[in-house]
Amino acid sequence: MKFLSDAMFWLSNGLLVPVIIGLLYLFVRSVFLLGTLFGTWIRHNKIKRSFAPIMEGADEKSIDQLKQEVTKIDLPAGFVVTAKRLFTSDEATANLLVSEYELTSENKLGMAKILVKFGPILGLMGTLIPMGPALVGLSTGDIANMAYNMQVAFATTVLGLFSSAIGFVATHMMRQYNHRCLIWLDYLNDRISEESSKGE
Repeated sequence: MKFLSDAMFWLSNGLLVPVIIGLLYLFVRSVFLLGTLFGTWIRHNKIKRSFAPIMEGADEKSIDQLKQEVTKIDLPAGFVVTAKRLFTSDEATANLLVSEYELTSENKLGMAKILVKFGPILGLMGTLIPMGPALVGLSTGDIANMAYNMQVAFATTVLGLFSSAIGFVATHMMRQYNHRCLIWLDYLNDRISEESSKGE
């Protein structure tokens, strides 16, 4: 039994370095994600300023009016490009464009989701692993060793929580932006489909 306990102890201690490397990687990615989130916020505000006025009273506008107003928007955003293509596509292609936009938007949340899930996991592992050596140091009176291990434990907790918090905020904001754009695309697609049905 003691052999198994010692084996688990050494195995868990051996995981500390990979855990710390993983946390540092997540921390760096979370910092980059902050920059990406800021850029997304600026881009979405531009889209909202350009597109919201078009959608106000859109039910009273004809398809030609909507097409003319959407075509005038000069933004390279994927949402705007997709919206413009809806007017020149058949129903099946238009549905495909909306679905592809939804899938692309969801894929952009990949790193944020990883931060939300793996930040706390690695943070907890980084907290628990040094606790063993810290308790050993406490039992032998090696206060310096105990203090060092506790320092590592607290540092990994902070890094894990920070990365997770950034991922959570990014996921929430980006999903909100994507959902708004998807609602607009669905509305345009439905209006175009209705107009095509009437023409037939």
